[in-house]
Amino acid sequence: LVGWLAAQVPGTRVQLVDTAPGRAALAEALGCAFAPPEGAWRDADRVFHASGSPGGLACALGAAGFEAAVVELSWYGEGLVPAPLGGAFHARRLRLRSSQVGAVAPSRRPRWSRRRRLACALELLRDPALDVLLTGESAFEELPATMARLADRPGATLCHLIRYPETSAP
Repeated sequence: LVGWLAAQVPGTRVQLVDTAPGRAALAEALGCAFAPPEGAWRDADRVFHASGSPGGLACALGAAGFEAAVVELSWYGEGLVPAPLGGAFHARRLRLRSSQVGAVAPSRRPRWSRRRRLACALELLRDPALDVLLTGESAFEELPATMARLADRPGATLCHLIRYPETSAP
């Protein structure tokens, strides 16, 4: 999703990097180039990391150019994560930024309320190009079995839809 958003900006070159070669078609459908980690472009102005793995973070830092920023989108919970912050990290004067989806920068809060952000997100999600991110669907009643199946195959699902039962309005 982040790759698709970035690819909408005129003049940007976007490459999705993933260890799963099967994701190349997904990248193409989203308007992005694709590479395995060893083929990642170097000297990027901005890198968004979302693998949730220390190896992915190292790859992201390695792809960043001089004075570039790496935005960490992954959630690691309470775990400690090794990160290569020596050598090239300092020599290239890189910045490692965290992402938090529940808040925006203080300078933007007066204009970007929760309601406005939700409306913007829902409008963007209407684009049929994003349907390639939907990799499964199941009924709410099947949720326990669905969650167990998804947990057994981490990484196989991008976005799984849950169909909620229809309710009648009073």
